[in-house]
Amino acid sequence: MSRSLWGALGAVVFALVVAVGAVVVTRAASAPGDASDASPAVSSKSSTPAGNSADAGFARDMAAHHQQAVEMSFVVRDRTKDTDVRRLAYDIANTQANQRGMLLGWLDLWGLPKISPPDAPQMAWMGHTGHEGAPEPKEDGLMPGMATRAELAALGAANGRQAEIQYLRLMTTHHRGGVAMSQGCAKLCTVPAERALAQGMVDAQQSELDLMADLLKERGARP
Repeated sequence: MSRSLWGALGAVVFALVVAVGAVVVTRAASAPGDASDASPAVSSKSSTPAGNSADAGFARDMAAHHQQAVEMSFVVRDRTKDTDVRRLAYDIANTQANQRGMLLGWLDLWGLPKISPPDAPQMAWMGHTGHEGAPEPKEDGLMPGMATRAELAALGAANGRQAEIQYLRLMTTHHRGGVAMSQGCAKLCTVPAERALAQGMVDAQQSELDLMADLLKERGARP
């Protein structure tokens, strides 16, 4: 396994440990007992993130963003026998499925819906705060980095090296959008564990971007 991928996995593991610890503490604080030990981030109604907060918006949007990455990774796994690409796809699918579970778990813990209202502005949790790194919504209504139905269909129809290149290109775009979103949460979210998880996503996905650039170069292709 490459040094960059080890670094990515290490950053994700650290963020996951921090996030899991925060959820455990929060659940313990919500149980009957001494309120003085409660976590100030999410232990009371007054400190629970609001439905239109960056914390809630990031959790909803990144959960959906991760779901597509997991789906694409499973598709390419069955379309190539290349060890490096299959390992990368497995790592992305496994990591992002676990992170998605955490994000949805937080929304449950906060008593907030997992899906934004249909009439809600896309990425409002970033754009409405004036965050300079807020990515521009795509014209087709998809979040930044998300693949279109046509792109997903093309990936599903490809095999071998063609499938590898398509996957690496789609995932490169996907990661770039995910990094921008995660950087936004790392600055705007108020729950410490969620900020830590977001920063872990930034570190891991940036490292994977480097790895995917190398894999594309090996195949004579550009991102």
